[in-house]
Amino acid sequence: MTRVFVYGTLKKGQPNDSIMLDPTIGTVKFLARARTVDPYPLVIATGDNIPFMLNKPNNGQRVGGEIYEVDDEMLQFLDRFEDCPEMYQRTLVQLEIEEWVGEDEDKPKTGDVIESFVYTTTTYQPEWLQYPTYENYDTDGDHGLKYVCRDKRGQDVQ
Repeated sequence: MTRVFVYGTLKKGQPNDSIMLDPTIGTVKFLARARTVDPYPLVIATGDNIPFMLNKPNNGQRVGGEIYEVDDEMLQFLDRFEDCPEMYQRTLVQLEIEEWVGEDEDKPKTGDVIESFVYTTTTYQPEWLQYPTYENYDTDGDHGLKYVCRDKRGQDVQ
């Protein structure tokens, strides 16, 4: 099992959260809510308003999200879903636990720091560094940049 930190459309209540809940894709266990130890730029970009965590540590804000434990099948699916390694790269980051809900015997406490993979990108337009950064992504946030979900043919999905 591998720990994966999600900060965007895969979080609970966001447009792609059903992926993390689909047992036909692979095994997933929600472990915790956490925040990156180092600040990163979390921006919303492209015409589809996709959240990107740019792999530029010590810029932006400490990014909040959720930690999951996933099996190899789900990890391979997430790599394809995130177009890894072309669009996103799986990067190890340090996370500060805000609330642990996993059922581990040695469960971390609030404030503990653990390591997890996160999908970041080093492939972005230079102007993205000038975009507003966010510490927490919500498609319905007051930024007004609602995520546009498209199928493989480029058609909007409702």
